[in-house]
Amino acid sequence: MADNFLEKHYEEYEARKVAWLRKKKHLPYKNLRLPDKPEDEAL
Repeated sequence: MADNFLEKHYEEYEARKVAWLRKKKHLPYKNLRLPDKPEDEAL
């Protein structure tokens, strides 16, 4: 399998989730965004 397979799919999931929440709640695009990734992967 390719490197970062799970990470890539999780990022795609988060993007779909934000889009779904935005549509569900009828909120403007700027109110919902992807969570920031931690600087240190060990956290």
